[in-house]
Order: sequence, then C-alpha cells, then structure tokens
Amino acid sequence: MDMTGEERIAAPREAVWKALNDTDVLKACIPGCESLERISDTELEATVGVKLGPVKARFNGKVELSNLNPPLSYTITGEGKGGIAGFAKGGADVTLTEEGGETVLAYSVNADVGGKIAQLGSRLISSSAKKLATQFFEKLGQAAAGS
Repeated sequence: MDMTGEERIAAPREAVWKALNDTDVLKACIPGCESLERISDTELEATVGVKLGPVKARFNGKVELSNLNPPLSYTITGEGKGGIAGFAKGGADVTLTEEGGETVLAYSVNADVGGKIAQLGSRLISSSAKKLATQFFEKLGQAAAGS
C-alpha cells in the first residue's frame, strides 16, 4: 500500500518538528497508542491497538528514525507484529516546509501487511489507513499549535 499527502498545520516548522519528536505528543496523537517509549536517539518501541474492519489487533513493534535533517525532514520505518492478526511494516518520508507562518507536512508512505489483516482487501486497509492518518494529523496540528 502506498499513500501520499500533505497536511497544512497552523504552527511554525520548529513547533511541528518538536511535536513530531516528542514521545508524549506522539502517544497522544497516534490513534490506539497504548505505549510509546524512546529506546535511543533514533529508536522507539510502541504498542498500538487498532480495529480494521472486523479485525481488532494489538501491534507491538519498533520504529526507527533515519535521514534526519532537522527541522526539514526525516524517514521513519517500522515493523509491528499483531499475533494471529498478522503484521504491518513500512516506512514514510516526511518533509516540513514553512509557508507564511504555517507548516506544510508532506508524506510518502509505503506499507505492507500480512496475515489475517491482509485478507481484508486493499480498499478496506487503505480507507482505514487514511482515516487513522486524518485523526493523527488533526491531533498533531492541535499539539503543535499549543491548543
């Protein structure tokens, strides 16, 4: 599954960068995030519970940040295992551009799923991913803007 998009956030680029690298902010913004811990400067461990159609799963996994170019861009990659539900792995390139006091966050995601969740079909997975992304960016925008 590939997904690209842009989100306009009503906050300066530095504030958005800070929010994207704050584990407390991310935990509050990621839908279904139960835990998120930094294990090094570039690695995080997470537990996230999600419901995709009829399948409800809890994924445990690691996330790594690379190609760090503060406060302009980075690459995030990760893999999560959801037991019988399957697995999800992938990455995203994230770029921040400042435009008139706001920040345009552009992303390009590539993800693969396997196991029971892969049987749901690409349309359901894609629509669920877009819904989760919308929820994440709404909360991230609020956090970056300080509301």
